[in-house]
Amino acid sequence: MAKKRAAGPPPEMVDIVDAADKPLCILPLAEAHRQGLYHRSVMVLVYDGRGKLYLQKRAAKKSLYPGRFDLSATGHVKAGEARQDAAARELLEELGLRAPALTFVDAIDAGEDTAYEFVTLFSAGRLSTPPRPNPEEVSGGMFVDAAELAALVRDYRDLLTPAVVRFFERKSLFARTG
Repeated sequence: MAKKRAAGPPPEMVDIVDAADKPLCILPLAEAHRQGLYHRSVMVLVYDGRGKLYLQKRAAKKSLYPGRFDLSATGHVKAGEARQDAAARELLEELGLRAPALTFVDAIDAGEDTAYEFVTLFSAGRLSTPPRPNPEEVSGGMFVDAAELAALVRDYRDLLTPAVVRFFERKSLFARTG
């Protein structure tokens, strides 16, 4: 007798890519992470009217960096999805926000320190609508200016995801607040 699969949402499918970011095949995200396969992710920066950056606090149930502060909205690029479309989707899913435009800011090649993800960073610019964190994804957040983030990176690095630290050190987070 065949074993029934537990009811639930279908697995999130992602493009598996080579070291040059060229698509090879499609697999479930969990399998990409389990095998350490190259795939793609996006991050979005959201600023308030004063130019402060929103840091989300990752939900406690997240498998990577639970409870740490991360960039405003983050997530994986689904199979066949454009990076900018993924960024807009994640912004809406995680923070309930729509941006009039998303601007490319920076990118990091995949490697062990990125969980084998090619990371693309976008900015939503300054938004007048406050974030409405989805409790399934985000357990809250805060707005910080460049000096406050510098203090967090210096004194409380273990409360931040590696992406926050890396993009801060690359001077990508406050270069354009739109």
